[in-house]
Amino acid sequence: MIESTIRKPLALITGATAGIGQATAIRLAGEGYRLLLAGRRAERLKLLASDLKTHYGAECYCVEVDVRNLKQLTETINNLPPDWKEIDVLINNAGLAAGLDPVQFGSFDDWNQMIDTNIKGTLFLTRLVAPGMIDRKRGHIINISSIAGKEVYANGSVYCATKHAVEALTLGMRIDFVPYGIKVSSVSPGAVETEFSMVRFKGDGERAKKVYEGFDPLQAEDIADAISYILSRPSHVNIQDILIMPAAQASSTVLFKNSVEGSK
Repeated sequence: MIESTIRKPLALITGATAGIGQATAIRLAGEGYRLLLAGRRAERLKLLASDLKTHYGAECYCVEVDVRNLKQLTETINNLPPDWKEIDVLINNAGLAAGLDPVQFGSFDDWNQMIDTNIKGTLFLTRLVAPGMIDRKRGHIINISSIAGKEVYANGSVYCATKHAVEALTLGMRIDFVPYGIKVSSVSPGAVETEFSMVRFKGDGERAKKVYEGFDPLQAEDIADAISYILSRPSHVNIQDILIMPAAQASSTVLFKNSVEGSK
């Protein structure tokens, strides 16, 4: 038997330890991707990689890294094994909201955390990965944005500003990279039930739970479906942006909550 020499596509997913990143890793593993799993929690990465190998036979390489740390990111990307250097897909998923306060009472630490993760992290990793894509004249970058990148809501101005920045970066990247055959897309979710609110409210489980009460929010798998769809398009098609919301959500601030039918 002649062994197949077809190279499986390689996807780098940040924030792969939970939520959208984890769901996307599972989805792409089932579709035959090799996966570079990046995140800050090494044990979770190892467990995910083991599960993906067991259930899908997926090849995974884990990198414990904080997207805010440029030195660490640079060393990680530069020192990848040869078989893991040709990244076909970059999914800039790592992101967070910290706090829910008006500007006049906002926390400087929260602001720095959001700006460094959501904006700089996306920039840093794109800057490190894109030159290889340019050399190969192919690649796909998907930035995970938010409804907060299209609208602004009370007490969330800085988080919304960071996601508006992701929107602007996505538009700019698309212009910069189009001569090189590199696609740039974004996915902008509404309310998704992940660890997002737990992080925003600094571990306050009761407060986080109330965010999703009374309606059916999106699940991480819904966003993974959208990412899979984007990547499945033929080479002449680029889905530039998908805005995906729960059926009960009309805008960033308009949610229809029905305590009988929608509650869990």
